[in-house]
Formats: sequence, structure tokens, C-alpha cells
Amino acid sequence: MNSAVPESTVYGGPKPQNLNQRITLNFLRQKHLAGDPITMVTAYDYPSAVQVDTVGIDICLVGDSDVMVVHGYDTTLPITLDEMLRHYRAVARGATRSLLIGDLPFGQAVDMAVRVLKEGNMDSIKLKGAAPSRISAATAIVEAGITVIGYVRLKPQAISVLRWFRPQGKTINNAVKVVEMALSLQKVGCFSVVLECVPAPVAADATAALQIPTIGIGAGPYCSGQVSSSFHLVTPKFCKQYGHEGEAINKPLSEYKQEVQDKVFPSVSHMPYKYYR
Repeated sequence: MNSAVPESTVYGGPKPQNLNQRITLNFLRQKHLAGDPITMVTAYDYPSAVQVDTVGIDICLVGDSDVMVVHGYDTTLPITLDEMLRHYRAVARGATRSLLIGDLPFGQAVDMAVRVLKEGNMDSIKLKGAAPSRISAATAIVEAGITVIGYVRLKPQAISVLRWFRPQGKTINNAVKVVEMALSLQKVGCFSVVLECVPAPVAADATAALQIPTIGIGAGPYCSGQVSSSFHLVTPKFCKQYGHEGEAINKPLSEYKQEVQDKVFPSVSHMPYKYYR
């Protein structure tokens, strides 16, 4: 490749919007207070970040799931911070409006969170887990002046809860633990909590108990917002373009954003677990 050719001319897809107005936490708080759903979409590279930004998604998450989606591993454990930094920086170059959140790789804490912001150009970090050690890590990161979005996931074997499910004592306790974990993350200063694979009634209880927004994925329609994965788009100029991939990607992204805002998605049919009233 000719080194004299600017990098921005290599791809023929959409360019960053350069709106010079990054979404802020205060903007998200105002949406939450107004009852307006928050939209979050994952992106792992420059082209997908441009697409997410183009349709006006509130939050762009650089998820550690890229180790599975992009790198082909079976779990997220193998990814290192140095590998994630490449994804952070690529997304930051493509998304100029959305709030940027970087997943912190497993086992890392304050020093690594600082690198995510300083070297990866992220605005905030997402910290998985709510065990005592992760609560301590979240506390330390917040005290270091870094904004954190927490994460709570209910294990699949603990889904029969409350009156919407077949009642079993220990599963009710697990449902209570979800709410308690979310409250713990709020207490240490997280500005939001992602609820993944949590039955809708439990997610609703957590959302009602918290003063900060909840972002659901497989957690039903009662969260303050939703998160979904983006699509990948690469359109090199040296390839013949047989279709308008950008339009093909923008259309479902725009529909996703609109359905979240209209509170159409997710519905009961999109829940990983059935529940009964």
C-alpha cells in the first residue's frame, strides 16, 4: 500500500460524524429520569463503530466478547489488555458521538482501567462480576476518578423465581442476590448496571430498586435501556461493491434503536427464559 495515501481514504464506507458533542453521563441521567430508553451497541473495530455512531446510538461498548466474536476463542478469559487496546483505539477513531465504554479484561483493576482511558481513549469502563473482590475493584476504580458501569448475570440454573416462576426457595434467594448485587454496585459509585440473562420480573425489581439506569441483555423489557451486538462492515475501495453494505447495516441498527426507544424490543418472545403471571 502506498504510504502516502491517507488512511481515511482506504475505506469507502461512512466516515465519523464529527459532531463535536460526545454524549455525557449527565445526558444519560436525564434520559433515565425522563423514562427514555437508553441504547447501547457493541463494536469491535473502526467500521462497526462508525455505523453505531451514524445511527445515533447512545453508548458504544467495546466488549471483551470480541475475543470470541473476532478472535474465535471459546471464552473471554484469554484476551489481554494489550489486545483490547487495539480494539478500543479503533472504535474511538470511528465513534465520535456515542459515549465510549471499554470492557475491562478479566482480573484487571485500577492500573489497567487507567490505561483503558489514557491509551484506549475510552470514556468509561465496564467491570464484570459483583463478588466481594469485584466490588472492591469497582470501589477503587471509582475512587481513582474513573466512571464505571457494573454487571450482574444470573446463572441459567437459577431462573425459577418469585411468583412468576415455579417457586423454589433457593432460586428466590438467587433472585434477591441479583438485586442486592446491583444495589452494591450502585452504592460503590457505578453510574449504571448491565443485567444479562436475568428473568424479566427480577430485572424489573432491580430497576425499581435502583436510582441508576439498568441496561438489559436477555433481561426483558423493564430495564432502563438495552444493549445488543453490532454488525461488521468493511468496504475496501479495491473491492468491487455489489451492494450497499452500509445501508444493510444501518437499517437493522436504526430499527433496533427505534424499537428500544418505542419500548417494543425486547418482548416476551425475546426472553431466554419463560415466565408466567
